[in-house]
Amino acid sequence: MSDASYGRDRRSFPRPPLWLNLLLLVIAAATFAYAKHERDVIETKSAILFKRNANSPAELNRIRDELSQADLTQAQLNRELDGRMQYLKTLQSEEFYISIDTQRKKMQFRFGRAVVREADVQIGEAKTIASPAGKSWTFLPLKGAFSVTGKEEGYDWEVPEWVYALRKETAPAARAVVPNGLGRYVIFLPNSYVIHSPPPPESPLQGPKPGSFMVSEADLAAIWPRITTQTRVYIF
Repeated sequence: MSDASYGRDRRSFPRPPLWLNLLLLVIAAATFAYAKHERDVIETKSAILFKRNANSPAELNRIRDELSQADLTQAQLNRELDGRMQYLKTLQSEEFYISIDTQRKKMQFRFGRAVVREADVQIGEAKTIASPAGKSWTFLPLKGAFSVTGKEEGYDWEVPEWVYALRKETAPAARAVVPNGLGRYVIFLPNSYVIHSPPPPESPLQGPKPGSFMVSEADLAAIWPRITTQTRVYIF
């Protein structure tokens, strides 16, 4: 075969148009800039919290110590930082709010820096529950800053399907309704998490709801009049 015929048989591929090259460069630059922005935001927040200062409040130093020892993903760290930064701002305010320290297992009802009432808190185990029918429910550890979504005293609790699955039972078509099934006092948080008082003996749930928080009836009764949908809850 001659050199001429070889040249005729060889295939060539068209070059991509200039606009496509420019578009790909713009997308790559925007992606890099966004990732850098996210990293800078986290580093800025981290610098505020992790830079120890002899004049820093004891509360801030304690938060730094806890975060420095925690094994967190970037998303978890960002969520923790946001929650704790909001909490530190609230310390300077004149507002009622709830803080839950999951390490000390303490709930504090506070007004600015002042602790109005402190109570022991039981924390529901984080778990995944599977039913015989193949359905599953996952209750994750709750951390961060939230607003109360509602509250109920004397709440008639329709027993959810996951409770039957937890007890290795098949849920009936008409599920039972238990007066005060989650306890006399229930404070609702986003995504079906709650702060509740102890359930009565006739409730199928004994102890804290998975992933949620149980506080004595007397302690919740004491703070009950001050709890509204404007109340912030900080869980660490």
